[in-house]
Amino acid sequence: MTDVAAFSFNKLVIFGVGLIGGSLARALRERGETDGARTVIGVGRSPASTARALELGVIDFAAALNDDAALRDALSGADLVLLAAPVAQTQPLLERIAPFLDADTIVTDAGSTKADVVAAARAALGARIGQFVPGHPIAGREASGPDAALPDLYVNRNVVLCPLPENASASVGRIAAMWRATGAVVRDMSPEQHDRVLASVSHLPHVLSFALVEQILESPDAALKFSFAAGGFRDFTRIAASSPEMWRDVCVANRVALLEELDAYTAVLARLRAAIDAADGPALEAVFARSRVARSEWQEHRSASAAPSDASK
Repeated sequence: MTDVAAFSFNKLVIFGVGLIGGSLARALRERGETDGARTVIGVGRSPASTARALELGVIDFAAALNDDAALRDALSGADLVLLAAPVAQTQPLLERIAPFLDADTIVTDAGSTKADVVAAARAALGARIGQFVPGHPIAGREASGPDAALPDLYVNRNVVLCPLPENASASVGRIAAMWRATGAVVRDMSPEQHDRVLASVSHLPHVLSFALVEQILESPDAALKFSFAAGGFRDFTRIAASSPEMWRDVCVANRVALLEELDAYTAVLARLRAAIDAADGPALEAVFARSRVARSEWQEHRSASAAPSDASK
């Protein structure tokens, strides 16, 4: 049985106190499975965002990214640092904080791509790369900002860590324990494997969702179509309400794997188009039936994995 209570921290600094960073802070302090002083400092580009996080009690203190003295104080003695910002900001953020990092502070991230993040970390940290443990909590909502943060966001959700050869095993174990304390399930992958898998099951669906909304927007009767949109449209396009900045960066960063997935998807669409054009009902039904079975099996497995076990009671 995994001991999820065996995690303690005194100071956590979070860059980006929205949904992902804010939910981590709330989980570690509200779920009752973490010891220590548990001080959380939020650093953001927007004073309004950190002010709101303070107001909600998501963080204890706020620091401005462009204030050297405040940043030095925030990072001094920090056990852990989380970068919860769009992936294109990884290198600038690490370059900004590197002069103020204690030698024993462990830095991790929540980026949706990993190969580019690792390259950015190597460029920014150089010989100190061992302090950076790449990670990705695979959890989210279409809502964003501190108001969207939930203490149970990560319960039974996967968190992928991509340990580097330079990482001390104790550092990787510390980050894994942090995420387990939120209720998450921690898995290891290489950065390359992570990017291939997530291109298929996360990045591609987001692109398709945005694309459908864009297609309707470009039609002359868009307003009429939107007025008749119902459950199917809602379910398919829910994730099109996600952060444009974040998904812009993800698409650019993981473009090689994402293009492969787009090409494969386009090939399936071409087969379906040909079947529709030929009024080939059996061919369409065969594809729909296979997809229905696979989707049902995935849902059943997901529901079973999320069910409370004796070990978690």
